[in-house]
Amino acid sequence: MPVSTFSAAANITPVVVKTFYTHSKRKGKKLREHVKEDEARDDIFFDEAFNIVKAFILMGTKNTVESLQAFTNTHVPASPWAAVCPVRIPFYSCNRAADILIDWFGPEDLKLIVGGEKWWQVRGLDGIDGEWIAEKGQLSDEKFNINSTQKLTDSQKEIKRMEQLETVMLYVHGGGYFWGSISNLNNYLYQRYLNLLFPPADTHRYQILRYARKAKGRAFAVNYRKAPQYPWPCPLQDVLAAYLYLIDPPPNAVHQAVPASKIVFAGDSAGGGLALTVLTILRDVGMPLPAGAVLISPWVDLTHSFPSIMKNTETDIIPPHGFLSKPSVLWPVDVIKDGGRVTKAQSNPPPKPGHADTMWPEQGRVKKMMKRSQGHTKVPKDVGKEKSPQPQDTMMSFEHGKDDMENNMGGVDGASANTDKRGTYKVESSLPHGEGLIDGRGPDSRPSLPDPDDIDFWQPKPPKVLMKDPHSVPLELRSQIQQYATTEQLSHPLVSPILQGSLGNLCPLYIITGDGEVLRDEIIYLAHRAAHPDEYPVREGILRDGWRQKENAKKFTKPTKVHLQVLQAKYAYRSIAEFVKHVTQNSDEHLAQNPFPELHRPASHISSDSHSDKQNKTSHQPKHKHKEKVVDKSVPLHHTTSKSSPSQKEKTDVQLYKENEDELEKQIQNHKAEQVPCLAHGDMPSVRVVRDQEHDIPNVLMIRERVDIRGHVRAMEPKDQIPALALKPAEVGIIKEDPLFKWLQGQEEWDKRYRKTAEKVIKKRLEYTAKALLMISHAREQGLILEGEGRTGSSPTRPKTERVSSSATGSSSRTTHGKIQEDRRWGPLDLADERPPPSAIAARLDTPEALALIKKSIYHTAPATHKTVPKMKTSDAIRAAFDPNDDPYRPPDQSVSEQQVRTSVMHIHGLRVWESLVSYFMRKSSMKAGNGVRAAGSLVAGAGNKIGVTSSD
Repeated sequence: MPVSTFSAAANITPVVVKTFYTHSKRKGKKLREHVKEDEARDDIFFDEAFNIVKAFILMGTKNTVESLQAFTNTHVPASPWAAVCPVRIPFYSCNRAADILIDWFGPEDLKLIVGGEKWWQVRGLDGIDGEWIAEKGQLSDEKFNINSTQKLTDSQKEIKRMEQLETVMLYVHGGGYFWGSISNLNNYLYQRYLNLLFPPADTHRYQILRYARKAKGRAFAVNYRKAPQYPWPCPLQDVLAAYLYLIDPPPNAVHQAVPASKIVFAGDSAGGGLALTVLTILRDVGMPLPAGAVLISPWVDLTHSFPSIMKNTETDIIPPHGFLSKPSVLWPVDVIKDGGRVTKAQSNPPPKPGHADTMWPEQGRVKKMMKRSQGHTKVPKDVGKEKSPQPQDTMMSFEHGKDDMENNMGGVDGASANTDKRGTYKVESSLPHGEGLIDGRGPDSRPSLPDPDDIDFWQPKPPKVLMKDPHSVPLELRSQIQQYATTEQLSHPLVSPILQGSLGNLCPLYIITGDGEVLRDEIIYLAHRAAHPDEYPVREGILRDGWRQKENAKKFTKPTKVHLQVLQAKYAYRSIAEFVKHVTQNSDEHLAQNPFPELHRPASHISSDSHSDKQNKTSHQPKHKHKEKVVDKSVPLHHTTSKSSPSQKEKTDVQLYKENEDELEKQIQNHKAEQVPCLAHGDMPSVRVVRDQEHDIPNVLMIRERVDIRGHVRAMEPKDQIPALALKPAEVGIIKEDPLFKWLQGQEEWDKRYRKTAEKVIKKRLEYTAKALLMISHAREQGLILEGEGRTGSSPTRPKTERVSSSATGSSSRTTHGKIQEDRRWGPLDLADERPPPSAIAARLDTPEALALIKKSIYHTAPATHKTVPKMKTSDAIRAAFDPNDDPYRPPDQSVSEQQVRTSVMHIHGLRVWESLVSYFMRKSSMKAGNGVRAAGSLVAGAGNKIGVTSSD
């Protein structure tokens, strides 16, 4: 059953019932055992919302990618209090963004890593969809400046009114790089566990609106192209184009140019990763950076090399085996993989740049290694030749019997890969180092490996897998595991920005993660890498393979100022808004001293302006002012025992923010906030902390905090007590065994479950390919001529074709003859000399979306490389007239990964159902002192009595 309103509703009911039962049972047990620790899911409404979202995403894995994309990229009308103005970012900005990326990559990397410079510029729409968003209540009716000759629509007038609000949040939505949009349920049904902490959970649009309202500004959201139809670097180009659209608008844009100092990037999950990546590009090419960036659960390591990927599976809403999907003509590319999706690695010579590395170096490379090694100069004769699979230690080391290896190359303890007689991989526990026998030898005769940080002994690149047992034969992935990029590209710094040569010299960052997220560890590591470029360097293999990253590591050494929060609370809406206001309303000189609003003096007046704040104002106020006791830092946050009184649970976000300001001041007094080191002598500068209410507290480099479920902050534990920071640089950005088998187990189950579907998909792809070839053949017969081609003898008279700018044409206009758009650089027929990723529809013929893209580029909006726009053949026009998904006159709808779906049923869409339900539960969760929580308490108490609980708690 595809993802639809009906299937969504069918999944909601059993989840709600089951969650209520299990919650009551669990809460009853805690009462019976007198457990006092607070958990976010102790609240029935929070628990319901968590499980509803988790069930939705799990349902998505049992459907095709296109089905999930269509459902989550459906246009939803704006709320009446929201001013929402859709715009189209034109090719003017898209092409400028492309030029920046072309310059960043350089010709060699474009060819060998990206696959060319044309395919990722191909798009179906005449630009990128975006939205200006603001709250109507913040827009005054004062006159705005317009050209007397301009005739503005109501929407354009609204955009001009929004210019009263100087601050702009450029929001990049999340969704695993492959689903979601700017206007739907994406608030995220995907914004993971973290967003469940921020009630109310509505659409991304509502979420963005709430940020903008609290920050007293406006927002601009971009609906970038998504994978797998438009894989990396397509989304990257679109987000960069959105920023250029703001700071340097095209001539026909309604809005005035927005200074970079008034813009803040914000993004969640995949959107956070894209925002960070664009920041590094802007820094590298010397363009102005925005005032700051808010990264909410940013996904920055697509190799999944951090421990929380395995440890936090139960506490995150992400499915246990990742984002799997039912086979379709689109995805996976290899619906049936003969020989298995994982196989033993072959010891071939190292490939050219941009291709997968191997575990067996070439002779020239070995000679360089041997010169640096002591007492070993002989090079094996068979190096560089085709070889049978070898153990990892043999492939990576030429020195047997040296010192024992001190670690197991960063693998996660507990499992090792082996094969049965059929070649199927399975997980078995491995022997501890130094114990047992290997091939009849004792422990001391076991081959050893050099230090994994040693540049002479390179680190395996995807698709090779780092083995926990260095004596086992390494594995190699034969299937693409992430939709965003090919497996070989996952360790590229613009795909996984955790692998940037440097994260220094960026604008101030406010980074947030949930303590129960699978991405928690990489986010913590990211924050510390940005604030301490010298202390957390990138692994040497990245520097060796990329000239720009090597240059960046030396060039960008200035620490980035970072506020990191690992939280379990609904605290972030207020703190995000205050961060946005602070960095956009103060000068660069001021921010160089203090980019943190919590340290601003005199403290800013904060009004409680949200709907939830107004509701909280009507609730009972605390009789006595009482500050939360600081929790012992040695106690993990999730084990914190809360002794808060009921009145403390009712505090507004403004009250919490003010209290946390005081707590942060105490942290600085106690030297628990990291300060900027003195450039002259390496000493810590003196920091003015106390009782000066007229000047900011300066020279703070990094704020590291945990936030409990009540919204109270405390300083994070020391860095040496954080597991994520214990990883060596060589262990980051490498595919490891445990995450591999976690994915493989689920993928093999899906392969077995949908085997018949996969066989049908293969046949369907052949049918679409035949249709595409016939369409192109008919277009040629009708006079289609491309750049560099002449007329053929059989071609009819060349049709006259109008050449226009994309801004002069409407993609939805009814026409029998298309136009050539001079600023549309490339089309799907221009890619003969390129190697796009296999999922990219720009170079495919075997999906309906690829056919729609080809048809639009031939008959409706042709690129500048087309000399003619032929008329459609009569037989094709008749066939299109009888096809409910086609039209002989209108351009075909483009991919659901790019173009929003417009429903024919007004205001009745599954997104509304999900939005209402999740909003209901999260609103209830935010009103703990209200009637909802008291009712939940009564129900839980009743359930507890039924199972024999007598405690009055």
